[in-house]
Amino acid sequence: MMSSETEPGRAYLTGANAAKADVDQRWEQDNQAWWDWYVSLGDNQIGAADQVDVGAVNAMLDTELKDAEIADDDELDIALAAPYPLTRTQRDFFRANGHIKLPGVVSRRAVRRLRIEMHRCFENQFGIDPDQRAADRFLSVEMCWLNNSLIRRFVLSPRIARLAAELLGVDATRLYHDNLLAKQPGCGRTPWHYDRHHFPIATDDIVTAWIPAQTIMPAMGPLTFAGPMATHRQVEDIEFDKFGTSYDRRIDEVFRKHSNGIHIMEEPFAIGDVSFHHNLCFHSARSNRTRFSRMAMANTYFADGARVVDQPTMVSGDWQKFMPGVAPGEIVESEYNPVCWSRQTVDTRNR
Repeated sequence: MMSSETEPGRAYLTGANAAKADVDQRWEQDNQAWWDWYVSLGDNQIGAADQVDVGAVNAMLDTELKDAEIADDDELDIALAAPYPLTRTQRDFFRANGHIKLPGVVSRRAVRRLRIEMHRCFENQFGIDPDQRAADRFLSVEMCWLNNSLIRRFVLSPRIARLAAELLGVDATRLYHDNLLAKQPGCGRTPWHYDRHHFPIATDDIVTAWIPAQTIMPAMGPLTFAGPMATHRQVEDIEFDKFGTSYDRRIDEVFRKHSNGIHIMEEPFAIGDVSFHHNLCFHSARSNRTRFSRMAMANTYFADGARVVDQPTMVSGDWQKFMPGVAPGEIVESEYNPVCWSRQTVDTRNR
């Protein structure tokens, strides 16, 4: 019998998910249980010795989060519809590396309003102040766009969905799902992973827009990316560990010691920065050592016309909630997966 120290993930699993060693079964629990399990697979010794000035970051965030200026609905509607001037250099960087951080995608006033609303969503869902350290959890609220008009503005934003399409080089993007994320104070590492494991959609034309709801300095755990795009091929033989931290640790060893051109990119996120990562891009994040939750909205978009894979696994979580009525092998076009941006619609309007 393995101990909880060597198999921390086992404590979060039930039924067949706990009994079987592989992941070839459906997820049997709810969405938050999935996140509790998945974050337990991060090896918190990775980067643990790095020195960061947490006190200075806390002071900076304390000032930033007291900013009372927020965007109203009209301001948001205009800003979230306007095209972002993406350059050829930025598109080429994304297609080579699988990720990119774009400055000024949303305004400071929009970010402040988003965080206030996200804070409210977490309080309503979990009955706690997400900035409190008591639980040290990675909180998630998905499908919020269906009932929350502000979240809907961001999720269905033509500005963001068009960026997703242009980065992927496709003519139309549909929504897979939205995800409000709060890495609470004290929450540990998000393990190395790529989203091909997570999204049961039979295409690699999938991208996630990651929209921070505050500045993110290293002490708070910004996303860390491994490039170039083909990096995933160098770790494809590493077996996924559903109970312990060995997958995270072994991948980190390859990424940091490999001499074959792998580069690790971890940078702070300023207000208004939005990153986009391809489903083949490996990424992770450090622990949150500040006294505020690291909040971010993650919206995942995919190329119109894609189908569900033949055999989704437990790593895909409660995927049927995100595309109801769509069976394996069928085209994803449920009412929960609207077309968020289409070149054809734009061309028609411009005639």
